[in-house]
Amino acid sequence: MNGKRYFTLNPESSLAVVRAISPETIRPASVTATGKRLESIDLLRGIVMIIMALDHVRDYFHRDAFFYSPTDLSKTSVVLFFTRWITHFCAPVFVFLTGVSAHLYGLKRSRKELSFFLLTRGIWLILIEVFILSLIKTFNPSFPFLNLQVIWAIGISMIALSALIYMNGMLILATGFLLIACHNLLDKIHIPGNGLSSFLWSLLHEQGQFSYGHFNVSVFYPVLPWIGIMAMGYCFGSLYIPGYDAFKRRMTFSIIGIYAIAFFVFLRSGNWYGDAAHWSGQKNFIFSVLSFLNTTKYPPSFLYVLMTLGPALIFLAIAEKPLGKWAAKIRVIGRVPMFYYLSHYLLIHLLASFGAIISGYKFSDMVISDFVNKEPQLKGYGFNLLIVYLVWISVIFFLYPLCKKFDGFKRARQSEYWWLSYL
Repeated sequence: MNGKRYFTLNPESSLAVVRAISPETIRPASVTATGKRLESIDLLRGIVMIIMALDHVRDYFHRDAFFYSPTDLSKTSVVLFFTRWITHFCAPVFVFLTGVSAHLYGLKRSRKELSFFLLTRGIWLILIEVFILSLIKTFNPSFPFLNLQVIWAIGISMIALSALIYMNGMLILATGFLLIACHNLLDKIHIPGNGLSSFLWSLLHEQGQFSYGHFNVSVFYPVLPWIGIMAMGYCFGSLYIPGYDAFKRRMTFSIIGIYAIAFFVFLRSGNWYGDAAHWSGQKNFIFSVLSFLNTTKYPPSFLYVLMTLGPALIFLAIAEKPLGKWAAKIRVIGRVPMFYYLSHYLLIHLLASFGAIISGYKFSDMVISDFVNKEPQLKGYGFNLLIVYLVWISVIFFLYPLCKKFDGFKRARQSEYWWLSYL
């Protein structure tokens, strides 16, 4: 047909797609994936890291954050809603790509070596969340507030993946899908109170806040669906094994991405399944659209995952071609995610402290023991959304040269310093 290749949607091709993303389908070759193939992964990771900073700047700078959620349709604006909504892509995409990277990391290592790395890095990430990030976010060395968020969830998911990789590839794929698609069946199960059973259930499925003496613990990222997302990412890593047909990989990503979006629209349209927060008609068409998109993140509902990972897969298919100098700069951030993550939170909190001082508050007011927008001494603090965007852009431009320098150091010295693989 004029030398062109065509890919049709039929049951046979759909089954081929499922088989393609099973780690058992293709055995690792003797060479590693080329840098060209990894560029799309680093680019997408860099994009979500940049977008993520917008939400964290909003937390520390936006005046209205002290009064209502940006997704509260009775109070929000369209711009504010999408300022929050666009950041919904960050966590699921990052966790998914972590699974992909785990598969690529294991190409030149034994299963035992990969499992040990995932286990130890998972423990390391939990320690970072509890001790380093908690201090950066609060500036409070007494650690009164522990917020178990995305880094903690990634750590737990890595520990789980360190065991899952010993299973058959199709079983890993099925486990990941079931955790993502079926955890909403547990939505009606609640264990109230402050006891151990309630805390453990919160860790697995239901967001919660707990108080234990001096410590307040907030579980924002129940881990069941995040383990599923990482396991799925690990399976998709099979498509990046050297020798795998690039056209077939792009079509696999595109087809699954389109199916995910279509399935999201179908399930959401009738509130059939996949999210406890149903959408409904609002005061006008645009707010009805906002209600349709307003899916549940804590924990990520099945519809939330379809809505975010579907477009991400399509992006991965498109982004394999060269995309210019700006893409190269974004990939720098994508190659040093932990350095960027810790640095951006520290910088945002420091800038917010300066913003508090020029607004008539004290630096000590930014030494907090709860979410920043719940601190009573900061009532009245904050800026409009334009300032939020200006601060966000400033943070990215300030951090880029630091990330570039650290990326150069890491690439040059990683063979000498084993610990660089944990950053």
